[in-house]
Amino acid sequence: MVKLSLKEIQEQIQEKSVDEAIDYLLSFGNQGSGVAKLLERYYRLKEKQRAEAERLEKLLSFERQAREEGFSYIAGVDEAGRGPLAGPVVAAAVIFPEGVTIEGVNDSKKLSEAQREALFEIIKEKALAYGIQAIDEKCIDNINILNATKSAMTGALEQLKPQADCILLDAVRLENIKTKQVPIIKGDSLSFSIAAASILAKVTRDRLLKEYDNIYPEYGFAVHKGYATPQHISAIKKFGLCPIHRLSFVKNFTD
Repeated sequence: MVKLSLKEIQEQIQEKSVDEAIDYLLSFGNQGSGVAKLLERYYRLKEKQRAEAERLEKLLSFERQAREEGFSYIAGVDEAGRGPLAGPVVAAAVIFPEGVTIEGVNDSKKLSEAQREALFEIIKEKALAYGIQAIDEKCIDNINILNATKSAMTGALEQLKPQADCILLDAVRLENIKTKQVPIIKGDSLSFSIAAASILAKVTRDRLLKEYDNIYPEYGFAVHKGYATPQHISAIKKFGLCPIHRLSFVKNFTD
């Protein structure tokens, strides 16, 4: 075999799968510490991929059970923004084709902003259908946050084409929907579809709050996304309320 430099070996394995790279590196035998370190790195990567595949397999247990019961269009539904003092609550619903998995999908709260942004596009691309619905702060004040959340979820579900024949939700049950519902406590950590929906909802809401930050820069919405941080509360006390504040949420901070 022609002796290659470590740089040349690295170039050869860039486009290979992990298993292909390992086989290629093993073919060099005992060619020195550089190849050995590369092998160690790829073995670690293989173990990471194995663990991720195992995690995703567990995350699909509710979807798998629904398919075994005869359902074909299984929608995960979740929301973002029930707790903030300002801005809308946003819900998302997503249906995936059978057999689709996306590395890294998890409860949106466990992911960085950069991870969520990257996954947002992949989820939309790989989904069979998805819907996203925002309910603004005025409606929240009128009908309360729980009803507004349910309205957002219903709106997201209505956008799905095809319509869901089974709905997995994060611990919420929707009224006036005949479709089978499966409320799951901590569903965004236990269901692949709910986790994906949580990412769609979170990214959409965060983008909206960044837009509001351009309109009302004194409040810092791009940083705290409307939640009751010391910075946000201080801004309310200094500047008063702005049009996107939820009046029913800020009573304790405006006396």
